[in-house]
Amino acid sequence: MKRKKVPLRKCVACSENKPKKELLRIVKSKEGHLDIDLTGKANGRGAYICPTQECLDKSKKNKQLSKALKVNIPDELYDRVRDIIKHE
Repeated sequence: MKRKKVPLRKCVACSENKPKKELLRIVKSKEGHLDIDLTGKANGRGAYICPTQECLDKSKKNKQLSKALKVNIPDELYDRVRDIIKHE
């Protein structure tokens, strides 16, 4: 019996490998539009972050999401991620 392989992704803030489902995905579309991808299936370049306040603060302070997606991250996106984290 073959077990299904769990896809792992690395958090841009803490660099820990975790199952893809446990992380939040921020996606940049080909047009450069940024969004929070809750399905994990949106087209575009994705960066993953742990759904914790610590990782969010660290990635904002060190501009790790900006570096991973090669685009400036607006504060309102960080605010939206913070709201999602609070409701989990």
